[in-house]
Parts: sequence; C-alpha cells; structure tokens
Amino acid sequence: MNTASTSEFAGTTMRSASALSTRALRNTRRLPSTFLPTLAMPIFQSIAFAGTFFAITKVPGFPTDRSINWYMPLAVCMGSAFGGVGLGFSAIKDIENGFFDRLRMAPTPRRSLIIGPLISCWVRTLVVVTIVLLVSFGFGARLTSGFVGLATLYIAALGLSTVAAGWGLGIAYRFRDMRGAAIMQLTLFLTMFLSSAQTPLNIMTGWLHTVARYNPATNILRLSRQGFLGDVTWDGVWGGLVALVGLSVLTLWFARRGLDSLDR
Repeated sequence: MNTASTSEFAGTTMRSASALSTRALRNTRRLPSTFLPTLAMPIFQSIAFAGTFFAITKVPGFPTDRSINWYMPLAVCMGSAFGGVGLGFSAIKDIENGFFDRLRMAPTPRRSLIIGPLISCWVRTLVVVTIVLLVSFGFGARLTSGFVGLATLYIAALGLSTVAAGWGLGIAYRFRDMRGAAIMQLTLFLTMFLSSAQTPLNIMTGWLHTVARYNPATNILRLSRQGFLGDVTWDGVWGGLVALVGLSVLTLWFARRGLDSLDR
C-alpha cells in the first residue's frame, strides 16, 4: 500500500471512528442513566471508603495521613474501568438489536468499530475523573506533587479505561448477549481488589500479599496514587506505564480478534 493509499485509509478510519464516537456521546446525553452510575460509583466509593476506613492511616507505615488520598485514586480507577467495560454492554445491545450488522456491512475499516467507541470512552473518563477530583478535594483530598501528580492520575484512568474497553468489547463480540456481562464485571472486581486496592503491599500478609505483588493492577494503582502520597518518582511510575501499555495491547488485540470472529 503506497503512502497516498495509507493516508486515505487512515483518514477513512478516523472519519468513521469520529462518527461512531459522536453517536455514543449523543446517546449518553439522551440516556444519562447509562452514564450516571459510572459517575456516582467512584464518588460514593471515595467518600464511603475514606470515611469507613479513616483509621487505617494510623497503621505504622501507611503512606498518608488522609484516607481519601489513598481511596480516591482507587475509586477513579474503578470508575474508569467500569466506563470501559460499559462499551461491551453497548456493543451487546447493538448486536442484539441488529444495528451492529449494519455497521459491519458499511464500507469502512473494521478498526473504526473499536476506535470510535474507545474515543467516546476516553471523553467520558475525563469527565468522570475531573468531577470525582473536585468532589474529593471538597472532602479533604490534597495533591502532594502538583500538576505532575494530576497527570499520573489521568494517565492511569485513561489507560485503565482502554484496557477495560478492549476486554469488554472482546467478551461482547464472542458471547453476543448479556451472558458476557457477568464475566466482564467479575474479572474486573477480582483484578482490582486482589491488588493493593485497600492497603499497601508493605502491610499485607499471607496469600493476598503474594497475589497483589504480581497483579499488574497494583502497579497501575501505584501510578494513580503518586501525586497524592508524596513526590512523583520514576520508580513509582514505570511499572504502571508498562502494565497499561502491555494490557492495552493485549485487550485491544483480543477485541479485534473477537470482531473478526463475527464473520465466522
């Protein structure tokens, strides 16, 4: 494929993806009930966990004296992940009502069927993270690393939404009905809570410490919390970045293979 053809193909892909992302965002505006739970859950988790487990900051070795600084990034990551998985629910709905067959018959690159919804997911994630941050600041959350600390939280949230979106779409394309919804949610909960979600690694014991140590979600959570637990350091960042890039590649490949399987 020559340069002109490649450029035209890329342009067609992005135009199609833009149309699909616009449709998804328009549906969010028309049916806010599909978006509000994604926003309400991290706000509730931030406040509820920080209030219920406020005494955890008294444990020797705990990295902050503000419980919300520990639990708010977890809530943001959970909300971002569920926002990504929500693409799987939307895809299942389109498959069941026949609209997805029309999309597959359209003369557009197949990759746009994944890129378009993913762009809308990123937009919703940015909105969720920003609102949760504002609410959390009102409940006592404080940055310790300024703009860089905010950047690490947004990077973790956007990366995790990408991973979850690839996973959700891949499951949706294979099951093609709501049987896949339980798998999407269960695997997400297990992955997130079998990590350093509730407590730091250094105060864990037993089998949970072993599992959390090798769980990539631990590195992602460490990345998201950097700006709220002290100075942002490369040692605290690189593991999360590697986990996000690696998991994003794997899950998006999983989604693409699932999309191709619809033709068989």
